[in-house]
Amino acid sequence: MATSSIEQLRNYFEIHSKQKEYVGHFSKVHTLGWNADGRRLASGSYDKCVTIFLFDSQRDTLRKDYTYKGHNGSVDQLCWHPTHSEQLTSASGDKTVRIWDARVHKCSATISTKGENINITWSPDGNTIAVGNKEDLVSFIDVRAQKIVNDHQFKFEVNELTWNNTNDLFYLTNAQGGQGYVHIYNYPEMELAHAIHAHPGNCICIKFEPHGRYFATGSVDALVSVWDAKELYCMRTLPRLEWPVRTLSFSHDGELLASGSEDQVIDIAHVASGERIAHIPVSFPTFTLAWHPRHFLLAYACDDKDDRDRDRDAGTVKLWGLERV
Repeated sequence: MATSSIEQLRNYFEIHSKQKEYVGHFSKVHTLGWNADGRRLASGSYDKCVTIFLFDSQRDTLRKDYTYKGHNGSVDQLCWHPTHSEQLTSASGDKTVRIWDARVHKCSATISTKGENINITWSPDGNTIAVGNKEDLVSFIDVRAQKIVNDHQFKFEVNELTWNNTNDLFYLTNAQGGQGYVHIYNYPEMELAHAIHAHPGNCICIKFEPHGRYFATGSVDALVSVWDAKELYCMRTLPRLEWPVRTLSFSHDGELLASGSEDQVIDIAHVASGERIAHIPVSFPTFTLAWHPRHFLLAYACDDKDDRDRDRDAGTVKLWGLERV
């Protein structure tokens, strides 16, 4: 879909607002991610597994392909190689990072870390994986050597991590004295370049727009902020949610921003104006979501419960944006 007006986008999602649900796990889904070509969707769960779904673009459906086992703790975050469509990595509370090869359905490397891991990101050049643990230690893993080459201990709460698109700046969201900051470091030197006071509350998540023009942050203050990546000023704030913002994702063209929180709705915003384009009603908090890298299709997972047993997690993945027929 080419660059569109707000009205065109709203009309599109009036027709394309159907969703399908897929069971991928036996417990809560913590993390989701599409690979670079959009042919695979990976999910990680409290059940210690990573599941791969294959995407059929002709039918706009997912098919469960394989479940990777090997972690001894919850899989809290995963990400794909930025260009290699068959490699992904996962961070677990079992104090390991694993790299998986989707071509042969095997773990190609297991790297031991110094704590229970909660966040992970892959550098744009594909050479480095950064992983953060519950003790606010960030470790940098050389992918080719399959070992940790640098550790950085921080004296504040570290939440999400990311590189910019040009691989020369490293970003992390954090909390200091109850305030939410984005710290930006020159990479690989890891010298502090900027500290942005982004929110009045703990800054939880950060996501770059696919072209690297701007990034978004989400906070416990229920606000989403969109920032110019070059000038580092706040372009606009999205105030529609009422509970802490847990997850963000830009559409493939950078026009739309999806925000998930503890609200019973997922907000779909027009980035340039901040206006709401669509919304997805949900019954439980949303902790992970991801736009498809080529289509207006959103994968997401909530803290769903099994309809037959409300004490059990459902372990489902949902795909939204399908055409109503």
